[in-house]
Amino acid sequence: MPVSVAMIDAAGLQPGQRVLELAAGPGDTGFMAAELIEPGGTLISSDGAEAMLEVARGRAAAAGLRNVEFAPLELEWIDLAAATVDVVLCRWGIMLIVDPAAAAREVRRVLRPGGRAAFAVWDERDRNPWATLPHAALVALGLAEPPDPDAPGSMFSLAGGGRLTDLLEGAGFTDVAVEAVAVARAYDAIEEFIAETAEISPSFSVAFRELSPAHRAAVTESIAAAAAPFIAPDGSVRLPGSSLVASATA
Repeated sequence: MPVSVAMIDAAGLQPGQRVLELAAGPGDTGFMAAELIEPGGTLISSDGAEAMLEVARGRAAAAGLRNVEFAPLELEWIDLAAATVDVVLCRWGIMLIVDPAAAAREVRRVLRPGGRAAFAVWDERDRNPWATLPHAALVALGLAEPPDPDAPGSMFSLAGGGRLTDLLEGAGFTDVAVEAVAVARAYDAIEEFIAETAEISPSFSVAFRELSPAHRAAVTESIAAAAAPFIAPDGSVRLPGSSLVASATA
């Protein structure tokens, strides 16, 4: 929610606008925008996976949103005419594709002159222990290889170093501004954190589920030790995180 709010604020939404959300997933950020562009505005909620579009359709219907269209769209090639939308939103999608530069150029192409774009990507690895501790435990125990943070599709491929700014300016955007937004994750116990990671991280899930009970216990102990600074006396866990939110003008 803090990241979505920052994106919506940066987009400067107005009633009557046509807004495109890319890699929308279940539609969280776009649905917030849909309410703010009434009356007369339209949200295009898009994703590359039809299953995610179905989830978003159901959520929009449940929320009573009537100004939302749904479309299967890819970031690197957006199947819309040039200069046809006022605002583009993309939360945690552009860093996961092979060619982020192509996606940035496509976003600028579909925006009307003066249109606004808001992107969110993950900040540096050391500012997101919720994402790094589990795999680091596997690596420390010799059960996995160290990740390449600069590999195409890495969640940290646009973190820090002005990479996001360079990407957007290289695509022709102006007035690029980037801010860090804190995103904390809370759990009742370290086991809950590990279980969630095993559900949402394919790389960790595959490795962890194939381990012997002894190795699983060792990984759990290693994660708990690394997370100790974030564990309260009652065993609850609050892991810090940081996302970058960029806004830019076409």
